[in-house]
Amino acid sequence: MGGAPKVPKRIAAVIINSLKGGVVPRIGLPYITVGREREIGALLHDLDLVADGGASFRFLVGRYGAGKSFLLQTIRTHAMGNDFVVADADLSPERRLQGGQGQGLATYRELVRNLSTKTRPEGGALQLVLDRWVAALRDAADPDAALAAQLSPIRELVCGFDFTQVLTAYWRASLEGDEERRAGVVKWLRGEFRTKTEARAELGVNACITDDTWYEYLKLFAQFLVGAGYRGLVVLIDELVNLYKIPNAVSRQYNYEKILTMYNDTLQGKAHHLGIIMGGTPQSIEDRRRGVFSYEALRSRLTQGRFASAGLADMLAPVIRLEPLTYEELLVLIEKLAEIHAGYFGYERTLTEAQLVSFLKVEFGRVGADTHLTPREVIRDFIELLDIVCQNPGTDVDALLGSDAFSGAVSAPAAGTGEKDVDAAFAEFTI
Repeated sequence: MGGAPKVPKRIAAVIINSLKGGVVPRIGLPYITVGREREIGALLHDLDLVADGGASFRFLVGRYGAGKSFLLQTIRTHAMGNDFVVADADLSPERRLQGGQGQGLATYRELVRNLSTKTRPEGGALQLVLDRWVAALRDAADPDAALAAQLSPIRELVCGFDFTQVLTAYWRASLEGDEERRAGVVKWLRGEFRTKTEARAELGVNACITDDTWYEYLKLFAQFLVGAGYRGLVVLIDELVNLYKIPNAVSRQYNYEKILTMYNDTLQGKAHHLGIIMGGTPQSIEDRRRGVFSYEALRSRLTQGRFASAGLADMLAPVIRLEPLTYEELLVLIEKLAEIHAGYFGYERTLTEAQLVSFLKVEFGRVGADTHLTPREVIRDFIELLDIVCQNPGTDVDALLGSDAFSGAVSAPAAGTGEKDVDAAFAEFTI
């Protein structure tokens, strides 16, 4: 399985440190991506739809640590590489889709703060996008005509008049070299004006982005981006469990109503050049008392049909459920990590493939592994093993894997995953 591409040290450091901390690295994902070909293929199909002027909406459902955030970041990387603008945000008690104290606007601000492009993958790309738009207009034979052609269709939409007024102000300020006014427009687009009075005083615009209107402005932004030379906007919203945790039933329903609005817009052609992907745990989606499925209008749209229930995954359905990585895929993954770790710390990799298989056997032999073991836990344990072997040259890896310290939780095989089952799963890899 050799011949893996060499990972630059800066990227290797991010990969190792992020994974050891239990979080998904924002760069370097192609070096460690395994499996998920069908899921990635389905989401890339959505990107084609968005690029053609359509819209898409998906839920990614998976347990904590099952690879949901990893897949979101993988799609984020793909989208940026293909000239989409990506905005991502994790929901939290302070960030929701709707709220009485500006929680919806807080989510919008986080999305805009994390606005990313191929040349600005770490976020903060709003000004860059605006300046690229201005540059494209300046290159047009008749800039004023090009401006009118771009903004006229947007002006007719909900909130479109104020949005185009602000963009026109940015164009004029760029021509005149008015940096203060340009900064005012950026502030407005970030959702940082608290009242219409403030916006009117500073920009002459009689509106500001609010908790109720932020999603309308996202739709407008998606269409505007095409005029700036991009293929569309991809919005990634993770941690839907924070909506599930809202104690007030009415507040929860308002948030689910906002999801329904987004879902209907994308399917009914009311949004263009916009792709939305939301990530959540099975409970946060399927719980009929507090989850997304507690909102009947959403449950009736999202419940999978009888054929999918029979174990046949439908990758065109709005809900993509992540299956666990296979033993084979995990073996490929930890081999990649062993190579990256050795390259980063500058030592010759000593772990054999047989020892990698032994490590996975121990992991899958743990009590409850069949229901609770996730890639996140396997990866964290494996990087810890690599660190120990690296810092203690001459360590007997086989003895370490067999020690009580490492396999103390292996006193009994996982329910439904007896020793014979685990051995059978790895039989073809045993050397």
